[in-house]
Order: sequence, then structure tokens, then C-alpha cells
Amino acid sequence: MTAIDAGTALPRQKTDFWPILLPLAMAAIAWPFIGAFSTWLTLTLAGLAMGMMIFAMASGLTLVFGLMDVLNFGHGAFISVGAYLAMVAFTPLAAFTQADSLSINLLALVPAMLLAMATSAAVGYVFERLLVRPVYGQHLKQILITMGGLIVAEQTLYALFGPQIIPLSLPTALRGSLEFGGAAVEKYRLLAVVVGLIVFLCLQFMLNRTKIGLLIRAGVENKEMVEALGYRIRRLFIGVFMAGSALAGLGGMMWALYREQVHASMGGEMMVLTFIVIIIGGLGSVGGCFIGSALVALLVNYAGFLVPKIALVSNILLMVAVLLWRPRGLYPLSSR
Repeated sequence: MTAIDAGTALPRQKTDFWPILLPLAMAAIAWPFIGAFSTWLTLTLAGLAMGMMIFAMASGLTLVFGLMDVLNFGHGAFISVGAYLAMVAFTPLAAFTQADSLSINLLALVPAMLLAMATSAAVGYVFERLLVRPVYGQHLKQILITMGGLIVAEQTLYALFGPQIIPLSLPTALRGSLEFGGAAVEKYRLLAVVVGLIVFLCLQFMLNRTKIGLLIRAGVENKEMVEALGYRIRRLFIGVFMAGSALAGLGGMMWALYREQVHASMGGEMMVLTFIVIIIGGLGSVGGCFIGSALVALLVNYAGFLVPKIALVSNILLMVAVLLWRPRGLYPLSSR
């Protein structure tokens, strides 16, 4: 059998396009009810931007579960740490954030992002070594001990920064909005879309196109075989946990700038939403998390405009509808 014949003999996995079409279908269905095209476009772009910020926070959680089988209910601690580190980084860079130039504002944003991600990754390393490592493979204990870690982290932030809500202003060039076809879109939301897409593409490339991603995925399937080949799979998993924590820190910074305020409990408040997103997408699926984030954010914006009272429970209703259709989420991992 030739190489070409062998390749054609291998079964090809079919691509499931139905979940990909769901955000488009939701937007198309909402259009007639909203009426004005400019309003619909504003809500849609705002929803996509919100979805990218949610994805930045939830992707780290689904990454850790999908590759390490760890239910980390303390993920919100890294979100809060990222938000506070952004505030700390902006303090000495006030001259850069108050400038009217976008390039100068980005010179302040990039160091703040790097600091938030690096510090969250370091906190994640300590969190994994002290709390998560003793309970690998024990989901109930993981839930209890990581929730305890979240409470301790929140109280530590209260002790360091106080219980009050701290304002965090957007850089000058990112304030205000731009007009597209009669729709007003906030400048910061456009930046959030760009950052979210970059995070998604980098994760997909790393997991599917690099040797590290291959080793991580192989370690999930057969850890003993990877270790027999001479690779330290535990070190790779620590790196995965730190990467997930860093993404949570990045998402926390973006969310704090979006809300223009920082407080210690913001990470805990976002935990319910992030879990809804990863359940809709399928536990452990980065692609499913991306689509789930877009669906949740779009529905919140459309429902908030059309039926405000339903907006508060729209995420739960969406999760129920998706699980009735696909009980394991949109793109579940085959091994879960």
C-alpha cells in the first residue's frame, strides 16, 4: 500500500458546522425583532466584544480542565489578581494613559497586560503546587479545596487593597465610539475583539500545530507512554495551569477596564458565567468555549434590549436549551 493509499484509507473526522452557525443564526433571528439595522449592528458588535472578554477569562478554565482534568473553582482568583495588577501598572503610567495618541496608550496597555498575565501565572504556580497537586483525579476534593483557595485569595486582596470599589479609567484614546453604518461602537470593544481573536488563534495554533501541544495532548491520552519517551509530563501540566491562570489574568484586566472599576469579588462574580460558557461549549473544548462565549454575550445584549427582565436568566436558559440538544455541550472532548 502506498503512502497515498494509506492516507486515504484512514477514516476522516467529519467537521461539525452546526455549532459554528449558531451565533449567525441568533443574530439573524434577532434582527427582525430589533427593527433598526443600526441598533442591531450596535448590539451585535457590542455582544461580540463582550464575548471575547468572557472567552479570555473562560479559555484558561476550559484549558485546565480539558488537558489536566482539574475542576478549578478558584479560577476567579486569577481574574481578580489580573484586574488589580492592571490598576497597579497604570498608576506609574498615568502620563501614557492620559495621552491622546493611541500608540502611546498601547505602550501603557501592553506592559499592564504582561504584568497581569505574569503575576497571575506565578499565583497559579503556587496555587497548583499547594492546593491542586494533592487532589489530582479527585473532582469533589478539587471543587472544595479550590473554592477555599478562592475565598482566601479574595480576603487577601481585601486586606491589601481594601473593601472599596476602586475606579479604573480607560486610556484616553480608547474612550468614545466609532460609527459603522450608523451604528456606534465603543473603541475599547473593538480592541477587545482583536485581543480575543488573537488569544483564540494562538491557543489553536499551540495545541494543534506545535510539538508542545502534541506532547500535552498525548499526555492527556497516555501519560505513562509520554513519560517513557523521556518527557516530563508533570512539568508540561504545570505550564498548562500557569497558562490558564495567565489567560484569566488577561481577561480580568480587560473586564476591569470594560467596567472601569476593580474590586476583590469580581472574579468570584464571573465564575458562574465562565462555567456556563464552558458547559455550553463542552468541557475542555477551546473552540466550543469560543462559540459559547459569543452565544452568551449576544443573547445577553439582545435580551437586554428586547426583554430586560429575561436578560438576567438568559444565560441559564441558553445552557438548558443547548444541553437538551447536546447533553455534553457543543464540542465535547471524546475522552470526557
